Amino acid sequence: MTLAGLAVLVGLGLWQLERKAWKEALIAQLDRRLSAAPIALPPPAEWPRLRVGDSEFLRVRLTVQFANADDALLYTGGSPLRDDIKSPGYFVLAPGRLPSGEQVVVNRGFAADRTYPRPSGSLDIVGVLRWPEAPSWFVADHDSGGSIWFVRDPGKMAQVRNWGPVAPFYIEQESPVPEGGSPRPAALKVRLRNDHLQYALTWFSLAGVLAAVFAVWWSSRRRANEPAG
Repeated sequence: MTLAGLAVLVGLGLWQLERKAWKEALIAQLDRRLSAAPIALPPPAEWPRLRVGDSEFLRVRLTVQFANADDALLYTGGSPLRDDIKSPGYFVLAPGRLPSGEQVVVNRGFAADRTYPRPSGSLDIVGVLRWPEAPSWFVADHDSGGSIWFVRDPGKMAQVRNWGPVAPFYIEQESPVPEGGSPRPAALKVRLRNDHLQYALTWFSLAGVLAAVFAVWWSSRRRANEPAG
């Protein structure tokens, strides 16, 4: 039983070290994407073939014209990807029409309140391609009116806000910054937790404790079985 327990604990420690290496590689990959020069947004014909792992945090450039539609305001109390957000407020998401006619939802940036200017005409944007968040069983997607949102889901937003068909992804705008500074876009910084080394050390420590306890037990048992005298 002790050997089986040691094998399990050591195995869990080694698995955490593998997870640590995987997480470090993922962080390095996303950092490279966010520091790379932007490329043209993939054309609509390629959208069905895009995969999350290959395109998440890809920097892109695109030209859009924002429709005269009601924005979706995504509530935020602060963002791990944005150091500049120090207070609660909203991310302003709006549908932008591409020159080809398709629509893509753009997170135009952070607004401290619900008063901000709307852009007019065509706008050249640099941003980051992102994919929708998974819905939560414990958090509603939006308020009863559909104007305040709690989950980033451009498809659901488009349905509730009557925007029409939109791309399966959305764009986090980096630039340009609008006159007046609201909503305020900014460059993103990837911050993924990487606690796997601590977890590995915990499992290895437990394995060491188990081995020490077994050694003490085995030693005391041997002494007890030694003949007297």
